[in-house]
Amino acid sequence: MLFRSLSDTVHSAFEVRNQARDKALMQTRKVIQHAAHAIRAIHRLDVDQADGFLNDARLLVEQLRRDLGEHLDLFYAGYTQDAFKEYVEACVTCALIRGQELPLPEEIEVEPAVYLNGLAEVVGELRRRCLDVMRQGYSPEVERLLSLMDEIYALLITIDYPDALTNGLRRQTDLARGIVERTRGDVTISLREQRLSQSMKELAVLLKTESPSDDDFMTEIGRASCRERV
Repeated sequence: MLFRSLSDTVHSAFEVRNQARDKALMQTRKVIQHAAHAIRAIHRLDVDQADGFLNDARLLVEQLRRDLGEHLDLFYAGYTQDAFKEYVEACVTCALIRGQELPLPEEIEVEPAVYLNGLAEVVGELRRRCLDVMRQGYSPEVERLLSLMDEIYALLITIDYPDALTNGLRRQTDLARGIVERTRGDVTISLREQRLSQSMKELAVLLKTESPSDDDFMTEIGRASCRERV
């Protein structure tokens, strides 16, 4: 009887946790999907659609917190924290591209390590936006985005704690550095190309203004020919 009672208790406990896990896995997948859709929408500058996806993700994140309140091992599992990280990335990306204030961890309601890892991935999305803008030519918006990338990286390199505490932030920081450096190089090339193009246009206008027209040129040749015959 003792072992049967123990078996029932153990099975019951695992059944509850398994159901909570299955539900959490489904919810985290949806959070990641909504976050990705929000980022794609904001790159298209479709603000309304981005806000809709962010709101859907936020509701799921809040539901996860409630559902996993009694299952902290599942709450801190990798798949749950990864979903929160993707949510952070979407929130911050949408805000910065729109020129809004940086959302803080307490506003998004995530822990610092999750927030910083999400913030590190925002660097890649800002690079993507930079390249989109540069296709139309260099503009002050490019400098604004590059400045934001620099500021994010400057923050990340100050976080010098073990990976066990930061969820592997060091690797994300190294990746962010490479992205920032490549983007700065692309921006520099774009600016030089635009300046060169502008200089060539100005030179063309100057030459056209100072050079004689074809008719004038032919008239001068005719006069010279007449003088030679005389």
